[in-house]
Amino acid sequence: MITNTSSGTNIHEIAPGLYRINTPIPIPGGDFNFNQYLIADDAPLLFHTGPKKLFPLVAEAIGRVLALESLRYVAFSHYEADECGSLNEFLGAAPNAVPVCGQVAALVSVNDVADRPAQPLSDGETLDLGTHSVRWYDTPHLPHGWECGLLMETHTRTLLCGDLFTQGGKGTEPVTESDIVGPSEAFRRQMDYYAHTPQTGEMLERLAAASPMVLACMHGSAYRGDGAAMLRSLAGALAES
Repeated sequence: MITNTSSGTNIHEIAPGLYRINTPIPIPGGDFNFNQYLIADDAPLLFHTGPKKLFPLVAEAIGRVLALESLRYVAFSHYEADECGSLNEFLGAAPNAVPVCGQVAALVSVNDVADRPAQPLSDGETLDLGTHSVRWYDTPHLPHGWECGLLMETHTRTLLCGDLFTQGGKGTEPVTESDIVGPSEAFRRQMDYYAHTPQTGEMLERLAAASPMVLACMHGSAYRGDGAAMLRSLAGALAES
């Protein structure tokens, strides 16, 4: 569903109660895209806010599913503009919302810049949303940032995988069952955004062991299928680089 004809912002349900919001962005030499993920439940959660300038577009898209002011959690992987650039705008629009991030992010950045204190999650901690719940995984330096972490929605087995599998272009296809490692590795060859920590393979294997059925990527199409195989394929590609 197109929610803004001028920007091309759109929203699609990629798993029960879980929505991908996508906005294509022109950049020098081509196109890029930003995705946010909304879990509609008793305590709605948004993962990624998008940059501050996208706030009106993302808010408009959320409004097609639920009242913006009903948001309870605004979560993100790490402290970066496309992850949490409009955090305070969302906190202002949703009076009961709180930031959700890892303990390191809350300590070094979020509790200083956010208008309300964060609810930091420890590694393996679960947050109940109603029908859905999310589990936090610490992933320091994967793909970058020592405060990095990811969320796994346990009901739909959707891994909100942040910058993993970043794909260029407009991200037109909401969800694909085709390979996403090839396109994401093609993008990485142009701009390697990975920290290449020695623990990369170990952390990717831990995520694979959770057997995700959907990989909700921050940039590009989401993936539906054998998420564990895709994560192990990514680990292999990174090990060779």
